Amino acid sequence: MSAVPVLPPHRRAVFISDTHLGARHCHAAELARFLASLRCERLYLVGDIVDLWWLSHKRATWQQAHNEVIEALHTLRRAGTEIIYIPGNHDAPLRRTCGLMLPAMQVRRRAIHTTADGRRLLVVHGDDYDGVTHFGGLQERFGDWLYYRILTGNRLLNAVRRRLGMRYWSLSEFLKRQSGAAERYIARFVQAGLADVRRRGLDGIICGHIHRAALVEHDGLVYANDGDWVESLTALAEDPDGSLRLLDHSGRSLVCLPPVALAGQAPQPQAA
Repeated sequence: MSAVPVLPPHRRAVFISDTHLGARHCHAAELARFLASLRCERLYLVGDIVDLWWLSHKRATWQQAHNEVIEALHTLRRAGTEIIYIPGNHDAPLRRTCGLMLPAMQVRRRAIHTTADGRRLLVVHGDDYDGVTHFGGLQERFGDWLYYRILTGNRLLNAVRRRLGMRYWSLSEFLKRQSGAAERYIARFVQAGLADVRRRGLDGIICGHIHRAALVEHDGLVYANDGDWVESLTALAEDPDGSLRLLDHSGRSLVCLPPVALAGQAPQPQAA
């Protein structure tokens, strides 16, 4: 008797951002496998999915794995998954189509996602907060230059680790956590996002942009950053009961926020 295949968990919603397809440091093969394993009702692409900045500067890297990511998205759509695209700063030209209903997806500037347990969460890429969190100047330009050199080291290190049969490990994430300046920048970003949803009277925020995955509660508000597919290789998922989970690239749950008391049937996503 043949074994019954084990289906992956059903997710009510999944949130992915900062895949940077076309950029050198995108982990497209891991992303394609993750998408192929998904079963979800709604998929939010929370910005910087296709890196139009890299493409426009003629430094793009587009391989078969990138095509597999696009095909996996088509497969999800054909299976009935609703796809909502919220462009970020690296795919900002797509913001011109916000509000349009395209054949394969909806494009929004931002959205409000209501969980199964009634929490209303702002879904936005996060570059709106750059005016609060960035200081500019030579130090910031040097930081950008150094960051891409660290990503190169991260890619080479993990190529060696794969050959040795070792699990993915983010060198860049480790180094950022050792930097006081990086930690202060991330703290400013978190506070800017939470201040925004507090003004809007919402229950929390789901974002990307800063390449730092997180799922926490601050003063009763949810702060969820789905991470990226350059460093952390993570995504955010909502379970049918409203639980929120941070997942790694293999689908393993890293952090879970349990649901609150059910508040009835959740409506469709709204424009914010």
